[in-house]
Amino acid sequence: MAALARHPNYFLSEDKMTKSKTPEFLEQPLQSERRHVKVAIIGAGSAGLSARREVSLRTDDYVVIDGGPLGTTCARVGCMPSKVLIQAGADFHRRTVLAEQGILGADALHVDRDAVFEHVRSLRDRFVRSVKSSLSEDDPHLVRGYAELVDENTLRVGEMEIEADQIIFATGSSPIVPKPWRDSLGDRLLTTDELFELEHVPARWVVVGLGVIGLEMGQALANLGAEVHALSLDRAFGGLSDSAIQDEVFDILSGNMNVHLTPLEAAERTENGVLATLKDGTQIEADRVLVAIGRRPNLGGFEFERFVTTERGIPSYDPQTMRIEDKPWFIAGDVAGVAPLLHEASDEGRIAGRNAASEGDLPFVRRTPMAVTFSEPPIAVVGARRAALVASGVDFATGVIRYKGQGRAIVKLKEYGLAHLYADKATGRLLGAEMVAPGADHLAHLLAWSIQSGQTVWDLLAMPFYHPVLEEGLRTALRGLRDEIEEKTGSRSELELPVA
Repeated sequence: MAALARHPNYFLSEDKMTKSKTPEFLEQPLQSERRHVKVAIIGAGSAGLSARREVSLRTDDYVVIDGGPLGTTCARVGCMPSKVLIQAGADFHRRTVLAEQGILGADALHVDRDAVFEHVRSLRDRFVRSVKSSLSEDDPHLVRGYAELVDENTLRVGEMEIEADQIIFATGSSPIVPKPWRDSLGDRLLTTDELFELEHVPARWVVVGLGVIGLEMGQALANLGAEVHALSLDRAFGGLSDSAIQDEVFDILSGNMNVHLTPLEAAERTENGVLATLKDGTQIEADRVLVAIGRRPNLGGFEFERFVTTERGIPSYDPQTMRIEDKPWFIAGDVAGVAPLLHEASDEGRIAGRNAASEGDLPFVRRTPMAVTFSEPPIAVVGARRAALVASGVDFATGVIRYKGQGRAIVKLKEYGLAHLYADKATGRLLGAEMVAPGADHLAHLLAWSIQSGQTVWDLLAMPFYHPVLEEGLRTALRGLRDEIEEKTGSRSELELPVA
């Protein structure tokens, strides 16, 4: 069992969850001055719910504490509503190439952005209902309120104190908004916490920040016919570090957005909207400002620095067990301040939940990092970024996929994009990739699986490639890597199957 538990995919199945009557300790009224549980989970987001599933397999003696709206950040204001908006924008934008295919009349199409956002909310509510079915307001394990850390084993929630043998912190994150901007713009400044609630969607936008959120939402609004000015401090769009890929993204984004590589200097309300002044002196009139400059871990009320080593308020912890130093605490999800992604939050929640509810910590192998920005075309980063490889001193080769002139890209009228694959020159093992390319969200999975299983360039070249598919570009890049690496390792046929 211990050996299996080290594998990243090993978790007990949810169908083994026990169904039992409400434990006696939970039948105590909420106003009780003090209660004791084996495990207290703070936060009912993706990480907290995953932790709860693991804890509930092992004990009924637990609580989930949450004072905010149920339904997870992903379902309410993140992954899911944003993808609905992106899909609508991509579908409408597709009209621009239909005439080339002999499909006429697309110039008569028009979009009702208000109706699009109504559609976004409709599907968003469906996703939220699905999530809330796993933890509803009447769940006997749910304690409503915000927790403060009194001492190592005690939490205060309102007038109640909860003593817990183990505590899991899964409180998520919140959008960063500089107070002067909020003070000067009021409700004309939005984050994704408010964006999807708009009943009237204006036509002129300033989007501050071109990380994942700003890039996705800025391009989606532009695809829906809005005038978008997007501001970024640099070209690290969507977390990219490879300068060639960054340049490709800049050229693509500039096709339907005004991209400014300069910060916002000031913004003020006007009679009809907002006047934004950039550091280079450019002035932009807009209706609303969408701020997407990052998210901050929700750490209020804990004051971890009283007990453990912290950096920016985040306690030091073991990423394989999620335990915070030698304390009876675990951390999981966005609050850990590393990778604000649902699949990472879910993994961390499960690791924390398993260890908090068991005797002795089991270290879990973490999956190969993978991040996708759902732009058009998608941006993806898999495994090690180029900047990290350069900093580490690894001698690596770079394989290139160019989609201009690639057969299937021509057919799809998507002749744009660039991908770089990185492989260790000494061993031929694939190390990472950065890309902006049609189908990059799918290619990223293939590459992540290959990296995690330790495959080499020759292993991958021995795999089948169909024609015509976008993945043929992967073979082109692998051949380039092989030619560069074989200067050191000697030649080998790509039809030579790997020996077990």
